[in-house]
Amino acid sequence: MSFTPHGKHLIAGAWVGGGATFKSEPASGPAFDFSAGTVDLVDQACRAAEDAFWTYAYTSRASRAAFLNAIADEIEARAEAITEIGTSETGLPVARLQGERGRTTGQLRLFASHIEAGTYLDKRHDTAQPERQPAPRPEIVMVQQPIGPVAVFGASNFPLAFSVAGGDTAAALAAGCPVVVKGHSAHPGTSEIVAEAIRAAVERCNMPKGVFSLIQGGTRDVGQAVVQHPLIKAVGFTGSLAGGRALFNLCAARPEPIPFFGELGSVNPMFVLPAAAAARGESLGQGWAGSLTMGAGQFCTNPGIAVVVDGPEADGFVAATQEALNKVAPQTMLTDGIAQAFHDGQSQMATRNAVRAVVNTPLTGRSAAPALFETTGEAFMADAGLGHEVFGPLGLVVRVGSIDEMVALAKGFEGQLTATLHMDAGDMPAAKALRPVLERKAGRLLVNGFPTGVEVVDSMVHGGPYPASTNFGATSVGTLSIRRFLRPVAYQNMPTELLPQDLAD
Repeated sequence: MSFTPHGKHLIAGAWVGGGATFKSEPASGPAFDFSAGTVDLVDQACRAAEDAFWTYAYTSRASRAAFLNAIADEIEARAEAITEIGTSETGLPVARLQGERGRTTGQLRLFASHIEAGTYLDKRHDTAQPERQPAPRPEIVMVQQPIGPVAVFGASNFPLAFSVAGGDTAAALAAGCPVVVKGHSAHPGTSEIVAEAIRAAVERCNMPKGVFSLIQGGTRDVGQAVVQHPLIKAVGFTGSLAGGRALFNLCAARPEPIPFFGELGSVNPMFVLPAAAAARGESLGQGWAGSLTMGAGQFCTNPGIAVVVDGPEADGFVAATQEALNKVAPQTMLTDGIAQAFHDGQSQMATRNAVRAVVNTPLTGRSAAPALFETTGEAFMADAGLGHEVFGPLGLVVRVGSIDEMVALAKGFEGQLTATLHMDAGDMPAAKALRPVLERKAGRLLVNGFPTGVEVVDSMVHGGPYPASTNFGATSVGTLSIRRFLRPVAYQNMPTELLPQDLAD
């Protein structure tokens, strides 16, 4: 392997080791020892971030854009080494890591151009009206300002795009906020080399060294210390519902509560409407199987549930899905723990009342084979557990008796990242009945597509009502994600010389 990790934390520009260690658990290749995070390291990183804020938050937008572009450059300069250790640690294929690296650098460059344009600042200006009666009106100007140091938790399923230099980090840095990353123990070597890329960009752009720190591993108290540190002003998180909710509660319980922007889980239901099922049920089944098993089903937008009106068309859709899934070989999952959780969820699904196994090959270890089950709308609405996410390549078909039952079932869903309508022209009345329901349930609505694959663009919303995310007004993908780490400040009767540079200009 061309890159050998040294196993240290990056604290304000310095690699720091010592103390307890943990060993990586790669899908293939050698394991390495890494220094484990501590509460003291958290404090050091947060204090350095606060010190850096007083410089970094007041740099020009052009300087911050140059910094984001430099990070992208440094990541690309390490492209082959990142792919090599990333595939070793996660088991993800080379093409997936290469694509994810492109998405990571692409969003850094997108955010750079976005902040240079300046529209994200939402500047507003109300001129003075000294002659107004019965009281004069003062001049008031408003602009968005960075909130302070931000904590980011790396995600297990995206070692690049939702990790050390991923969307949360890129958005916070674009906003003018230093970042403290709690790296995920599933890919510590990948985290280390990306942190080195950021460190090189810090030096190249002469940014304050505390603008970025990485803390590897550590016990649960390290994560708790990050979100409870009084100098941290917001948290970005992508992960499980249980872990995210625990951190959310800690943020809310602080003496100074802070926002927790968590993406926690979603089953991303698809509604296969009758005309579409009749016209192209076979291709829809094949497409669903492909989306369901992409990346071993380890995407937060994995479409885990398909709702279809019972009948011959539903039979054809299920048969096509079954045939396609039977051709998919077992896949390596990201970690032993994720694989075990999938096996447990698969086993529990197979034993639930009124659930029939269509495809079900239980495996052990870190491999997973696709699974498909089906049930009735009545049984689904009676058993809340059927609507819970099973993270991996598992699908559930829900057969309903009518469009009215489909709408009723849709109303019972919890918050989702996505909801999909598969429809033809003849399905328009049903689609019109479903659309108002689904837009209250999900952050992104699709027609005749599959939700795996999230475009990093201005208009993207990757979030939704709880438990898809903990803040339904935010997105973790796209340029709107920068707004999470800003707050509006109004300046009344302020001399031009005292205004922030973005307003003075």
